[in-house]
Amino acid sequence: MPPRTRTLRAATVAAVLALGTSLLASAPQAGAAQPEPVAVTDHCQGQCADILPPGENGNATLVEILGNKAFGTHPAHSDDQLDRYNGLVAGHTGLTDQKLTDFFNDASFGVAADQVESVTTPRSDVTITRDKKSGVPHIKGTTRYGTEFGAGYAAGQDRLWLMDLFRHIGRGQLTSFAGGALANQGLEQQFWPQAPYTEADLEAQVEWIRTTEGARGEQAMTDAQAYVDGINAYRQKSKSGRYFPGEYVLTGKIDSITNIGEIQPFKLTDLISIASVVGGQFGGGGGGEVQAALSLLAAQQKYGVEEGTRVWESFRQRNDPEAVLTVHDGTSFPYAGKPDQARGTALPDAGSVTPEPLIYDRTGSAGTGAKAPVEAPAALKPLQGMYDDGVIPEGSLPGSGDGARKRGMSNALLVSGEHTASGNPIAVMGPQTGYFAPQLMMLQELQGPGISARGVSFAGVGMYIQMGRGQDYAWSATSAGQDITDTYAVELCEPDGSTPSKDSTHYRDDGACAAMEKMERTNSWKPTVADSTAKGSYRMQVWRTDYGIVTHRATVAGKPVAYTSLRTTYRHEADSIIGFQMLNDPAYVTDAASFQQAASHIDYAFNWFYADSRTAAFYNSGMNPVRAAGVDPALPVKAEKAYEWRGYDPAANTATYTPFAEHPRSSGQDYYISWNNRQAKDYATAAFGFGSVHRGDLIDDRVADLVADGGVTRASLTRAMAEAAVTDLRGEQLLPELLKVLRSQPVTDPALNTVVQQLDSWRAAGAQRKETSSGSHTYTHADAVRIMDAWWPKLIEAEFRPGLGDGLFTALTANLGTDESPAASHGPSGAHSGSAFQYGWWGFADKDLRQVLGQPVKGPLAKTYCGNGDLSACREALLSTLKQAAATPATTVYPGDDSCKAGEQWCGDAIIHRALGGITHKAIHWQNRPTYQQVVEFPSHR
Repeated sequence: MPPRTRTLRAATVAAVLALGTSLLASAPQAGAAQPEPVAVTDHCQGQCADILPPGENGNATLVEILGNKAFGTHPAHSDDQLDRYNGLVAGHTGLTDQKLTDFFNDASFGVAADQVESVTTPRSDVTITRDKKSGVPHIKGTTRYGTEFGAGYAAGQDRLWLMDLFRHIGRGQLTSFAGGALANQGLEQQFWPQAPYTEADLEAQVEWIRTTEGARGEQAMTDAQAYVDGINAYRQKSKSGRYFPGEYVLTGKIDSITNIGEIQPFKLTDLISIASVVGGQFGGGGGGEVQAALSLLAAQQKYGVEEGTRVWESFRQRNDPEAVLTVHDGTSFPYAGKPDQARGTALPDAGSVTPEPLIYDRTGSAGTGAKAPVEAPAALKPLQGMYDDGVIPEGSLPGSGDGARKRGMSNALLVSGEHTASGNPIAVMGPQTGYFAPQLMMLQELQGPGISARGVSFAGVGMYIQMGRGQDYAWSATSAGQDITDTYAVELCEPDGSTPSKDSTHYRDDGACAAMEKMERTNSWKPTVADSTAKGSYRMQVWRTDYGIVTHRATVAGKPVAYTSLRTTYRHEADSIIGFQMLNDPAYVTDAASFQQAASHIDYAFNWFYADSRTAAFYNSGMNPVRAAGVDPALPVKAEKAYEWRGYDPAANTATYTPFAEHPRSSGQDYYISWNNRQAKDYATAAFGFGSVHRGDLIDDRVADLVADGGVTRASLTRAMAEAAVTDLRGEQLLPELLKVLRSQPVTDPALNTVVQQLDSWRAAGAQRKETSSGSHTYTHADAVRIMDAWWPKLIEAEFRPGLGDGLFTALTANLGTDESPAASHGPSGAHSGSAFQYGWWGFADKDLRQVLGQPVKGPLAKTYCGNGDLSACREALLSTLKQAAATPATTVYPGDDSCKAGEQWCGDAIIHRALGGITHKAIHWQNRPTYQQVVEFPSHR
């Protein structure tokens, strides 16, 4: 397909011509359309909408990158969904069903004849039709192979560079591919140890799917091969036609004048490595048991074993009775709870834990980021160093960066038909996968034999729609995060029988002294136009055991051990393809029950939501291991047969998993919400932070009110989502209690009383972080927002540190950060990322303040901390910190970065799409909202 490019100014073209006129070679013209396959019935009847900013087109030639840098021009369809997405902040208050397409795409099947922008025919059995408004590829095949080939070809058109990046991230080879920037070093060091594989391991995963999943497994791998073939067809055509992504020139892969160089062919194992990155970011759960053990030890050291354990458990909140739930009808789904009598727990000796080293043999700029810029051609000077901070800035990806936690960042709001105006269920739902340019996902429609769907797929694994809509149903997901990863303590040994040390590389395995498997990845890099990082190299090394990858070393009862991380989905990164295949198959998914069965074939930990014209439904997927009786999944466990997963086979990394009936699920409940909150009663959390206040409350309260009133519409449910998206959780949920404490006595300081009144006025107005008017870049209650941002970390420390003590407070904050407001994430690891308020001490503060106020609390903290339980002392601590916060200038609260000046509050919060290639985009208003989002209401069914 020809590059979709807006007209560039003559000066840009002239500059590029200095490199040689070959850069301006045109792509081949689109082929003639082939006969359409049999039309499908679209039961949404114009009532399905979606959005994925900034735009569908994620490839840019060198000419286009230069134009963007010099003049701010954008390739066609690379930014045409950005303003609509941003516009909902101001536009949601007056939203009607008729106005939804002002802010969303029409997600109907097909393209009207007068809306066809182009038709490409990469093979005679498939067409790729793109619409004028958004450029989304509508892929229609007359054969299964052709359909999947077309999907791969369209992925190449829209995400070739991105797919190349992610296959190298998954293989732990990002620095060798894109440059040695410190952020690139950090990213591959973060992800590769989570899923280290040899090429044989990757090939074995392909064969596992092909040979153990029956006819669907064989079909899945045939589809995947067709998809890869399509990518490679576009790869070759774009290279020979010289309209490939310009990043290949800037990173030294292809010579801009001679066209010498290569885009390496894609292969099936690349899809496995990409799946490992995607699954690791969004579909994992559990782990972190070593850090949990350290905070438990700190509590026991302060209070003694019995009392310390009780205090720790009250902060752990595995099954908090006040937590917001997706299944809220009281149905219980027991899983991963605290055993009455724990067996096999392997707590480390105090002070003995050390993290396992990863990096060896550093040379040159490894670990330093030293720069040595190359001499760039004059025309490329504007692009020099564009990757000096990394192709993906550190911390931008969920689950990456120093001290990172898995971030789900997705939400769903569904209302059953008995509470809607039409009598049909309504859903507003989508995944929040960060903000990138291009996005990690791409929109597409797939129509072919056995496939009928429109929606998003992660680039590089887009054989099927992963979230979207079918002919008469829609589905989506949020990250679930239940515990599918455990930590084992393997006892170390020496093969000659000598005394082992913490550094030993052999371990006890079923009575034998077995050798750990050393896995290595050596990377080297040199400076390019894009990345000026000086020449360097290093070697990454991990040790693999039958109980997983070594993460730490310690002693337990004086004996040296290695702590390992064992994930059920390890060696099964792409097995979930079977579930996605089913979800795309209209012959399989015919109702809520068949949807739940399809979702149960997805191995990663996700919450799945479904709506058709009759039913709204929910299912929690994941390979939940059946643990030995008495094992506490929240803490490290001895690596012995008695405490292993039941039915565990280390060779294939398989075990016995909890059956379908034990997974949280529901159909026809009055409404469903999810914002990465707990799923159901007794379904224990795998992490801290699931207590009485959670960001899920922001949408649960609003949807409950809508349901109580009745007559819910697509617009009213979207308004509820959009209002929650600009609301400060602390201001809505915690500020009322804070004000009660502060006003338990008159505030006699006039200046401080004015501050209290400012906060109360903000609370009464909805505690929103929202502009005075569209484009003003000034919040309506700017000073109150600034005060809250400055106050929260100070008040949490004043409330809890004195009672907990320095050691325990520090250990607990390592388990759960105190704040995650848009401003709190400012800096090198996560600023401008949109998602906020997932992790923080709001639930702890809520319970503690209610305890101080003498209010009833279910599942209270073991002790009351604010003012040591004295209301007057608590009030003084809060007033003192509030006074400090009020005096903190905006330039300190919002310190500025490469995108914002110090003190720029709106800009500090703003969403900025992280450029993964050469195209950048303007900042948009902060929203705590899914990246890709659907609004759906089906009026009919097959």
